[in-house]
Amino acid sequence: MAQKSRGYMIALIATVLWSTTGPFISYLSKTYSLPSLVLAFWRDLFVAIGMTAGLLIFSRSRFSLGRSHWGFLILYGLTLAVFNSMWTFSVQFNGAAVATVLAFSSPAMTAVLSRLVFRETFSKVKIVSIALSFVGTILVSGAHDPAAWKLNPAGIVFGLLTGLFFAVYNLEGKAAADRRIDSWTALLYSFASATFFLFLFNIGNDLFITQKPPLSDMLWLGNSMMGWGVLFFLGVAPTLGGFGLYTLSMRFLSPTAANLIATLEPVFTAIWAYLFLSEMMSGVQLGGSLLLLFGVILLRFSD
Repeated sequence: MAQKSRGYMIALIATVLWSTTGPFISYLSKTYSLPSLVLAFWRDLFVAIGMTAGLLIFSRSRFSLGRSHWGFLILYGLTLAVFNSMWTFSVQFNGAAVATVLAFSSPAMTAVLSRLVFRETFSKVKIVSIALSFVGTILVSGAHDPAAWKLNPAGIVFGLLTGLFFAVYNLEGKAAADRRIDSWTALLYSFASATFFLFLFNIGNDLFITQKPPLSDMLWLGNSMMGWGVLFFLGVAPTLGGFGLYTLSMRFLSPTAANLIATLEPVFTAIWAYLFLSEMMSGVQLGGSLLLLFGVILLRFSD
């Protein structure tokens, strides 16, 4: 029981760390008007640097990667780069709380993609949970209201794409485990690869969309020590700290128990967003959030 209590506490701290991601992104976007792709690039770069430093100190053997896995991890990084871009845009257009809830549509999307790709069977409970999750996602995003498509079409699209690409990222994580790639090794090389792709995304955005000199926005924060500090903390603490503690918690808990605790992330994010950003969801969005989270919990139990 003492070990389980320790596991619950570690998983809870990991979830609290993860839940700060959306509010920090929202803060940087609103306070400094930091372009989303620039924010995503620096976040992934800081994660890759933090991972490199950590493995140099604690586990240099994890730098080793078989030649046959390089192509897969480059694809893994591309998916992560697209997901992080969609996630950052979603927070910008929807706010931290709504964007986080929409990202939690990924378990249902993952289940559907697993059915299509891996031919996994669906139990009745899983079908109900997927249906609840999708209804909740539609309500939270506002996709049910034609007026929302006029007022915030980008928010709806980016929110739904966040869940979809996170689902693809999850399936690639399963494929990485099947290939017996160490989770920390996969995290390092996927974020390093994602950083490279986000660098290219920023160049493409400058050349073809904003029509600015390439990479002219990369030092957007200038000499703002506060801005750079928040950006560095965003890259290191919620991602590396959250992932590390979550992995550690599974020494004491089953994966299902750890996953269920992780479903509290939107709740914590909503609290942070209300306290520090004055963000509030409407009644329909709150109802949709409850449906989506209940669907996720059912999905965890069915697994």
